[in-house]
Amino acid sequence: MLDFLSILSKGGFVLWYFQRTAEINFLLPVNSLIKNVILQERSGMYEYNSLAIKYRLDNEFDLLFVVGYQKMLQLSYIDRFLDDLHKEFRDKYKNNFGGYIWKMNFDFDLEYERILCTHEKRAKSEQQEVRKMRDYKESAKSKRTVASLIEKKTTDETPQKSKKSKSKKGIEVVEQEKPKPVEVQEPEPIAELSEEVIRRNRERLMQKRNSTKQSVKDSPKPVKDRKKVDRVWDLGGKPKDSESLDYSKRNGHSSGDIAINADTQLIGSMVGELKSPDTEYSSNGNEFVSTNDKAKSRSGMLGYFKNLVGQKSLTMESMRPVLDKMREHLISKNVASDIAEKLCDSVANKLEGKVVGTFSTVSSTVRSCLEESLTGILTPKRSINVLREVYHNRAQSQPYVVTFCGVNGVGKSTNLAKVCFWLIENGFRVLIAACDTFRAGAVEQLRVHCKRLNTLHPPTDGRPIVQLYEKGYGKDAAGIAQEAILYGKNSHFDVILIDTAGRMQDNEPLMRSLSKLIKINRPDLVLFVGEALVGNDGVDQLVKFNQALADMSESENPRIIDGILLTKFDTIDDKVGAAVSMAHITGQPIVFVGNGQRYSDLQNLNVKSVVNLLLKS
Repeated sequence: MLDFLSILSKGGFVLWYFQRTAEINFLLPVNSLIKNVILQERSGMYEYNSLAIKYRLDNEFDLLFVVGYQKMLQLSYIDRFLDDLHKEFRDKYKNNFGGYIWKMNFDFDLEYERILCTHEKRAKSEQQEVRKMRDYKESAKSKRTVASLIEKKTTDETPQKSKKSKSKKGIEVVEQEKPKPVEVQEPEPIAELSEEVIRRNRERLMQKRNSTKQSVKDSPKPVKDRKKVDRVWDLGGKPKDSESLDYSKRNGHSSGDIAINADTQLIGSMVGELKSPDTEYSSNGNEFVSTNDKAKSRSGMLGYFKNLVGQKSLTMESMRPVLDKMREHLISKNVASDIAEKLCDSVANKLEGKVVGTFSTVSSTVRSCLEESLTGILTPKRSINVLREVYHNRAQSQPYVVTFCGVNGVGKSTNLAKVCFWLIENGFRVLIAACDTFRAGAVEQLRVHCKRLNTLHPPTDGRPIVQLYEKGYGKDAAGIAQEAILYGKNSHFDVILIDTAGRMQDNEPLMRSLSKLIKINRPDLVLFVGEALVGNDGVDQLVKFNQALADMSESENPRIIDGILLTKFDTIDDKVGAAVSMAHITGQPIVFVGNGQRYSDLQNLNVKSVVNLLLKS
């Protein structure tokens, strides 16, 4: 039993509708379906409160068919019912869609009742059918004879040849041929040896025996080493050479004061908003062009759609082989299989029912479909513009606090320094809080970064533009972050970057410590730092990391990941599927992309660059 059925145009006009009771307002679930499913290029069944909603799109006449029923009901005929209803309505009014459709009266009650009754009766008959048991005559056991059940004994001796002959009574008699006798050849007589030959042979045998015994006695026994000898490495040095190898006190520099040469080419290279990866698309829309090597342009994924040119109208059957190739291509780019399936479905829904004349029409349609789908995937729930938010906090005399977290070895400290360089290029004073009190050398690494950044941008008013707040090792990270935020507010710093220790998502004590740091200090932005080269494993890390933060927080509204910083992006070439998968599964944006080892190797990832890299062959 259906609760409502609505037929709409893509412009939003309701052409015809049915609702079972007046209590059900079909406009609310239909609007929710359009907002959360159709506009976001999603597919499958949609649930709204207690209703299950399914829909069909008609791209030829721009129609939308929506049906809703109670989700506790298992109605197996809904898909067939929608197909027949779609076909009946289109065939009846196909000549009336050219004019002003909102002035027309669509009378479709009788056809709706007839199609619904037909499918309900068919579903009931299918449920009432009981599988009949087979008779004995239909079974394979009844076809066996008595002779087939008798085991026949076979003789061990197998005849070489047999001849068949018939007797007078017509019975075949098998006659065996007698085996031929085997001729045995007598051995040739051995010539007798003379006594002289026997004596010589004995002498040779004795000489051989004596020679082998003498060689065994003469062989020296291996001498066992009673004491282990230390290995001496080439250029290994000795303890007395330590003073000559200590270069920290030479040229007037101690271990805490290291001379750093400033790379002046980086100054002024990151003013303003971050740039996207240097990829663009050719004007005809079917070839990928890289700014690094524009001469090597070649056909990409759009080449799969060449066979669809010239058809009258595209159907799912004709597009299925092309969509399968497109899905394999996306998976080869590290896109998760379910997301690749959704992208293919969105392209198929856009192309179904359309008449394609030229290849440029197909390529532009596929490209626009991918851009729309990826825009829905990569569009964040929360708009993050770091520069704008920093300006807003500075106007209120509040520092903008960013926390970097992630697993071990992904490059949190290095990319924190890149973000710091980008901020000081835009005229902000930055305080770095060394809250990684676990890893040896973490504080010293940040200390070197601060000195390099201060060398690039020396202080003008006597205050350093970048400063490190440290309390050593083995301390509480949440307490250090709290003190750093208070110090940064009193010292009028614009941005505070908090570096945390790397931890696995399964390590409960470290995850609880990070949840405590975020809960107490309430940073403005929590960034998850992940690697791009790990592929879909990074998606698993992000999901479990986010879930652990939510589970271990004791508040009703726990603070989770706000954005993603994707590192080592220069190692994956065009396999950007991990970025798409991360953004789709978590719903959080990719704020920064690390694309090298210099301070200026920090970029922004937008939809067009992702589409260009996905379409590359």
